[in-house]
Amino acid sequence: MATIQVAGYAPVNGIKMYYEVWGESGMPLVLIHGGGSTIETSFGNILPYFAAYGKVIAVELQAHGRTSDRNVPESFEQDADDVAGLLNYLKIAKANFFGFSNGGTTSLQIAIRHPELVNKIINLAGAYKRDGFIPGFFEGFKNVTLAHMPLPLRTAFLKVRPDQNALQNMFEKDVARMVKFKDIADDLMRAIKAKVLIMTGDQDVMPCEHAVKMSQLIPGARLAILPGAHGACIGEAGTVKAGSRQPEITAILVEEFLKE
Repeated sequence: MATIQVAGYAPVNGIKMYYEVWGESGMPLVLIHGGGSTIETSFGNILPYFAAYGKVIAVELQAHGRTSDRNVPESFEQDADDVAGLLNYLKIAKANFFGFSNGGTTSLQIAIRHPELVNKIINLAGAYKRDGFIPGFFEGFKNVTLAHMPLPLRTAFLKVRPDQNALQNMFEKDVARMVKFKDIADDLMRAIKAKVLIMTGDQDVMPCEHAVKMSQLIPGARLAILPGAHGACIGEAGTVKAGSRQPEITAILVEEFLKE
């Protein structure tokens, strides 16, 4: 089984961005986690499978996990620019990207804002419009507190960064970003040139209908709808089932797409 090769921090757009490099060869697969998450909570159960196929770069975004914050709100556009800045720091000219949830939306922004960096994209449960979430999703943010954040995510954050204030700050910025979620224009989606695989779970927060719509909007996009809730197919910390082989199966599907 592949192991971590490098772990470090990159000075990117005013923050110290934490990253890990796994595997040893091939075009890198960049992993972009979901909201409120760390590398481990989004990808801990699938990362070793990805790394067995080749080089993987896993990141933590602004205010998440081990990465520092800046005195501006979070945005998917800024996250895209930060990931691009990291690749520039690492002298990587082109990569594949796997974004989960909010990270999937960020991966779309990378394709839009930094197309020269993109070979292929896998977008798992990352919506591009507000109507790409289940009914009542945004109402759920009214009067929400840190106590509503899934315990596995809170625990994982404090494990890598034992700072309750930093956890509260990240939570508030994540909530603010979702409350103000802005649609990506259809024309920008149609202009994506990279090959894209859209994925979602059949019980996900991003309905299957939205995944189908995206797959029809992005030229040549592929579509995969898998059984399970949000992130179950990658073994995300909040939905993982003990003994499940879904992460292995998903890794195989992704590898087949990347080899096409």
